Amino acid sequence: MLRVHFTPEDLARVRVAPGPDFLWEISNSVQTLQRRDGERAFGAWRHRVRPRLSDSRRLLSCLLPPRGYSPDFLTPTSGDRTTLQAAVDTLLHTPGPRLRTDLAHLASAPQPPGWVRSLAGGDPDALRRLGDAVHTYQTEALAPYWQRIHAHVDADRAVRLRSLLDGGTEGLLTGLGPQIRWRPPVLEVAYPVDQQLHLRGRGIVLQPSFFCWPTPTTLADGELPPVLVYPIHHSSDWAEPVRRTRPEESGPLGPLLGHTRAGILRATRTGCSTVEAARRLDVTHPAVSQHVNVLRAAGLVTTVRKSGRSFHVATAEGRALLATEDRTGLR
Repeated sequence: MLRVHFTPEDLARVRVAPGPDFLWEISNSVQTLQRRDGERAFGAWRHRVRPRLSDSRRLLSCLLPPRGYSPDFLTPTSGDRTTLQAAVDTLLHTPGPRLRTDLAHLASAPQPPGWVRSLAGGDPDALRRLGDAVHTYQTEALAPYWQRIHAHVDADRAVRLRSLLDGGTEGLLTGLGPQIRWRPPVLEVAYPVDQQLHLRGRGIVLQPSFFCWPTPTTLADGELPPVLVYPIHHSSDWAEPVRRTRPEESGPLGPLLGHTRAGILRATRTGCSTVEAARRLDVTHPAVSQHVNVLRAAGLVTTVRKSGRSFHVATAEGRALLATEDRTGLR
């Protein structure tokens, strides 16, 4: 059990991360790739990705075993992480004492990786190999699915922000899922080991993660800026290949035109349920579901389910289309 201890100041300093974190998704996916559980969510992805991975997987797997400790420096909480390159640069500039401390802890495992000594010593070649492995793994394992990963995280973030608006910080903490229980002033989290995290006024970042599995996770060092990484909902077909249409085919965007469908897309800019969209546009629930199916097939909307309700959120592509509408005044 992980117990996160809040002070009144911490309740005012809870925030939801603005999107997926490259290094958390890479680290969590390397671990998930080595596991056998979660087949329903990750089975198709594992089946497609494993045959095409190069040595990057082997190198990263040494640092990221499927269970137990993994080094904190692989998921930095400071520095520029807005792009993959910036995140890798932050990773490769980890201070020497942090490298030595984290990798000494990893080396105490039953099967320590053979090259940790060079990496722990800050050897430039070892660091370069690590950076290359991260880039290669992202390209091979995650890049083909990154649009969908981002859309799922965006949708979860919209759900969390709705919980914040409806119930304040306590509503946000209460709604994080069955593995997380808010018992003021402590957040109890399902965790493989007993760990206490005292926030002491620093607040905490809630980081939704597509590949976090099966329980939430955090950093081992409680002195680092606090973060709680938690699993999110996955659509059943997220790893299915995108169907490519011939140029002469209209594709899923063909039937997109229409006032009702455009109105639903606008409603999903900040997230809405089927019931809310039907009420706002004065149409039936089945009609909303039909239009959402078309928008979802076009990659403009993603859907998450919470407490038996469907919650629809515009993807980055959907928001870009709406932004174009705003700029041109097309309504």
